[in-house]
Amino acid sequence: MFSLKPAPLLTVVAVLLVVSVRAQSPMAAGRSLSTSPPPADLAQLMKGVIYPSSNVFFAAQVDDPATIKPDSKPSVSPNLLTSTFGKWEAVENSAIAIAESASLLSLPGRKCSNGADVPLKNPDWDKFVTELREAGLVAYKAAKSKNQENVLSAAETLTAACSNCHSKYRDNRNRCR
Repeated sequence: MFSLKPAPLLTVVAVLLVVSVRAQSPMAAGRSLSTSPPPADLAQLMKGVIYPSSNVFFAAQVDDPATIKPDSKPSVSPNLLTSTFGKWEAVENSAIAIAESASLLSLPGRKCSNGADVPLKNPDWDKFVTELREAGLVAYKAAKSKNQENVLSAAETLTAACSNCHSKYRDNRNRCR
């Protein structure tokens, strides 16, 4: 006959953690990770996420976000700087949204507004996306400092990243090619 020894507490905790994580995964819950194309085309992504986030960041060059008065109804303010999460927090959030949106630019299946595929296979596309991500992180660091001089410097980096990509893919007749 054999005797059962109590399992060490750490082993029990580890097993429970693994079971819990697996149970919460999309595949275990009967859901699969989406393989459908992204719902927004490139222009919609730019106009809906990157452009407004950039505007909030660039506004901090001129107006000190700390002095911006909240909207009378901040929870429904369309101006992020006067919203519930306004002032410098809005600048920080917008900068990190720019950095995060770089990943969205490289999702497979995304189309340009002209119906062409986003040029994911072009080596310069990855370079431009990386520049945007890095510029967003520089902008985030500047926003965290709550210093307009730092924002001015970071704005130059962000402008350069945007201009590099736009000069190739936006400002010509053969967009996305």
